[in-house]
Amino acid sequence: MATIKVQQVRSRIHAPRTQKATLDTLGLRKMNQVVEIEDNASNRGLIKAVHHLVKVID
Repeated sequence: MATIKVQQVRSRIHAPRTQKATLDTLGLRKMNQVVEIEDNASNRGLIKAVHHLVKVID
């Protein structure tokens, strides 16, 4: 299956509780952390929900 790399580029400190939970679901716990996840519709939706906090790396 195809994978994508996601990096957290902004702090979660002032984010709402739901966005913090979304970052946890993606596996992002610290600034500049990079995780590799499957490229599917549900993960794309999670990324879209916190697009201002993360960056997709090629």
